[in-house]
Amino acid sequence: LEPPRQPEPPLQPLEPEPPRAETRNSGSGEWGRVSPTPYSHQLITVMEKPRIFTTAFANVYPLYIQKAEKKGRSKEEVDAVICWLTGYTVETLQRHINENNDLETFFAQAPCINPNASKITGVICGYRVEEITDPLMQQIRCLDKLIDELARGKSMEKILRK
Repeated sequence: LEPPRQPEPPLQPLEPEPPRAETRNSGSGEWGRVSPTPYSHQLITVMEKPRIFTTAFANVYPLYIQKAEKKGRSKEEVDAVICWLTGYTVETLQRHINENNDLETFFAQAPCINPNASKITGVICGYRVEEITDPLMQQIRCLDKLIDELARGKSMEKILRK
């Protein structure tokens, strides 16, 4: 015979853990910060925009031109590539530069992303363009890829997927 069991003392509430935040980027377009709640078993994900989304197009545009001109290509070719992808005219492109719009606004207001943009494949910034799940990030990386192809000397017919 076993002696009768003593009742276990009631569980005490856990002490809240000190606040901490972890940033993660799985490479699949999932961005966010995990914010702890008072108890470690409850996590809330707070979405943060990648910094590139809030970067002014006017800040990256000269870099695109510089990259192309270094390799013997022209500003007009850079403009043609950007207009092909976004549906902007040279005038509306210049207006976005003058208004200092960020990349998120620049792509959100694009008249029409070229349907052949889905044919843009390859690796840029360590990611396969066709596997990026965030649509805005994919559009930004497609533009990067097109400028890269231009700088590498690819013909305009191939760059514009004709």
